[in-house]
Amino acid sequence: MGTLVDVIDVGTGPTVVLLHSSVSGNRQWKALIADLRDRHRVLAINLLGYGDTPPWSGDRPQRLTDQAGLVHAAIDGIDEPVSLVGHSFGGAVAMQAALELGDRVRALVLLEPNPFSLLARAGRAEAFAEACALRDHVRRHGRTGEWDVVAERFADYWLGDGTWEAMPDKRRAAFVAALVPNQHEWDAVADPDLVLDDLPREVPTLVVHDPATRRPIRELVEVLGEARPDWCFRTLAEGGHMAPLTRPDLVDPIVVSFLAQS
Repeated sequence: MGTLVDVIDVGTGPTVVLLHSSVSGNRQWKALIADLRDRHRVLAINLLGYGDTPPWSGDRPQRLTDQAGLVHAAIDGIDEPVSLVGHSFGGAVAMQAALELGDRVRALVLLEPNPFSLLARAGRAEAFAEACALRDHVRRHGRTGEWDVVAERFADYWLGDGTWEAMPDKRRAAFVAALVPNQHEWDAVADPDLVLDDLPREVPTLVVHDPATRRPIRELVEVLGEARPDWCFRTLAEGGHMAPLTRPDLVDPIVVSFLAQS
């Protein structure tokens, strides 16, 4: 694709591609990489605007296929099927990449994915409106450079009420800096071209979520379950939307086990 892809590349064996959430980066997979690297080649990609992967140009609305292009670039030269693991926005990117790669995908793991266009298409108007309210807040204050204002609501929404208030100053600064790419990611998760029926039927797919997560994700998981009863679904006892970062002890064994069986 002609674009630099910042990627952690470690281990040997069948390839697993890890795709991080918004306001994060490939560093979020540190524990999972350690669990996988003895049996897999692990490629943990930094999406557009994270790490040393260049930011989105902003000359047109971003689409999931733009982010999925990073997966194509990262696995260029790998002849065997690869597994895809994505969290939140990375889950939406993983779905698009699986659609494009087809039989080149060995397994697909989705940790609370967020392709919110599927909510609108399924008639989940209130859940879609809740997601859009956060989107509008990000865009309104991001345009004027009020990223602290964006960060407070974003952190409290996804990590729990009071998160921003309790966050140390150093962590706040890093969080604010990592927010900038998110303004473009909302266009991507609204991409109407992601169609669940088009995702390959023969690919073992796992969806993991906390039933106490935020409403748009909770209803998205319901939509996925209704549309794809051939997929596997696992629930977490706790952890919320950011469980892959805050509770890897709960999430990672599920991922490792599924990949071992696929």
